[in-house]
Amino acid sequence: MLHTPIQTDAVIIGAGPVGLFQVFELGLLEIKAHVIDSLPEVGGQCIELYPDKPIYDIPAIPVCTGRELTNNLLKQIEPFGAQFHLDQEVTELKQQADGRFLISTSKDEHFLTKTVFIAAGVGAFQPRILNLEGLSAFDNQQVFYRVKHPEQFSNKKLVICGGGDAALDWALHFADKATSVTLIHRRDEFKAAPLAIKKMRALCVAQKMQLLIGQITAYETIDKRLAEITVTDIDGNTQLLPLDDLLVFFGLSPKLGPIADWGLEIDRKQIAVDTQNFETSIPGIYAVGDINVYPGKKKLILSGFHEAALAAFAAAAYLNPEKQIQLQYTTTSPKLHKVLGVKPNTPE
Repeated sequence: MLHTPIQTDAVIIGAGPVGLFQVFELGLLEIKAHVIDSLPEVGGQCIELYPDKPIYDIPAIPVCTGRELTNNLLKQIEPFGAQFHLDQEVTELKQQADGRFLISTSKDEHFLTKTVFIAAGVGAFQPRILNLEGLSAFDNQQVFYRVKHPEQFSNKKLVICGGGDAALDWALHFADKATSVTLIHRRDEFKAAPLAIKKMRALCVAQKMQLLIGQITAYETIDKRLAEITVTDIDGNTQLLPLDDLLVFFGLSPKLGPIADWGLEIDRKQIAVDTQNFETSIPGIYAVGDINVYPGKKKLILSGFHEAALAAFAAAAYLNPEKQIQLQYTTTSPKLHKVLGVKPNTPE
């Protein structure tokens, strides 16, 4: 049974930095938006992949973390009252006879919207799992693909798998908090910040953590709990390792998922757009940020911000074809000041 859909002018799919800035650009044009994201919190890659890593290429902000950027964007869009629908994927998008789009989600929410903005990064993120038969029974009990509550791993025998920033950062974080930390990677080369690699190797020398080169190939349980893993190196030698918890950071696998079935022009798992207004092959649907592709495309947050601005103006014209859309500046426009809730300066 189809629940009564939420009717709106705009739905944004993706709550990463570009999706959040899309809220702002639409808000300036007095277009309210609902935002849907497959992750349980806003921030996209910034929160999932590098919440505490420094970002240096946001204009006028010399350095900020992914979490700080997300929090600042949330503060910036407060005046516009966007509604968020998190931890759910868009499962279906169908254009209706009147031109609007009916959107359905995995949580059985429905939206009837005049415009759609796809800001889904590189798709819905799913963690790459450690593929051992039966291991999934321990997910979120002793096997974790994300760290949500770091304090729960204190005084534990931890095994951390992976060779990227997330694996090394958490290994360094827990080195003096856990009973023991063992980092496992399939080779003695890492795709992480050089300083983090240097610190990790220094801690290994100081015997504050250990590094094993190899892969987990088996595990043993005691009383229905994960108790021990088998690590096999490139020569086939095995080593048994007791543990309390296993943290796996093999990265997040982006999946276009249902987006691939919406009838949009797709180019190598990305959505083709024009560069005048970042509209897709279906009028009224726009794609901004890493999800889109066009000649000269650069996957940068600042590029996504630019795309969001042009897409918002294009959508305003699409929604109100008879109305001339004026470019106004937040510095001087009384109308924008009112929209933003800025109090007018009064002479003393």
